[in-house]
Amino acid sequence: MTATLPEGFRLQACDVVDSTNARALAAARAGDPGKLWVTGREQTAGRGRRGRTWSSPRGNLYASLLLVDRAAPSQANGTVSLVAAVALDQALIDVAGPAAATRMALKWPNDILCDGRKVAGILVEAEDSGEGRYAVAIGIGVNCRSHPTVDGMQPAGDLAALGLGIDPEVLFARLAERMAAEIDRWDGGRNFAAIRDRWLKRAAGLGAAVRVMLADGEAEGTFETVDATGRMIVRKPDGSRMVVSSGDASVRLSRGDR
Repeated sequence: MTATLPEGFRLQACDVVDSTNARALAAARAGDPGKLWVTGREQTAGRGRRGRTWSSPRGNLYASLLLVDRAAPSQANGTVSLVAAVALDQALIDVAGPAAATRMALKWPNDILCDGRKVAGILVEAEDSGEGRYAVAIGIGVNCRSHPTVDGMQPAGDLAALGLGIDPEVLFARLAERMAAEIDRWDGGRNFAAIRDRWLKRAAGLGAAVRVMLADGEAEGTFETVDATGRMIVRKPDGSRMVVSSGDASVRLSRGDR
């Protein structure tokens, strides 16, 4: 994979890689200063949220962006996945055409839906790489030409099957530009409010019923909003509000939500 990247960003392009996130974090441990993209045409040990395997055959997009700074990893984890989602959503629309915007939506915390099916996922992993340097790997997988049979709580799909033929290399080039712009806007979390506003405008299921899978069980309610730290706010049937910082959500989409 080749691409002209925005100024200051670098690319490590692999044919076959175990995991682009693992490779990015390994680079941080070796002293990499960050703003490094790692891509692979195929992953042998791709992973998703909660330790799930991410099916990684050729034909799809697998890319991770390494950021290294002194922001606390909890802050980065809470907001940077929404930054990546906004950037990826816009890149997909740029490549697929403006009509695709009505078919795509952002599902909390880190998925892209097309016609209600998950076509892309984002996995953010952070670790202390020593001497106050925190490494954040933003892993992005897009089902361009194939998709797994089952992917968590949301039905999966791929762009080709949905009538949107997108070349992963073309998509990556546009994603790199959009990510650079949104990272600048985010400003290390200091301007997350602007990202939050952009995310909410594209959110799936606002005001709709939602089921959330938590570490200790499930909860249902109405998806109200995302707060100033990126957490999902759910109104429970008894009227109380539940703050969800980590979990899987399944939204029940109507035609107007797509």
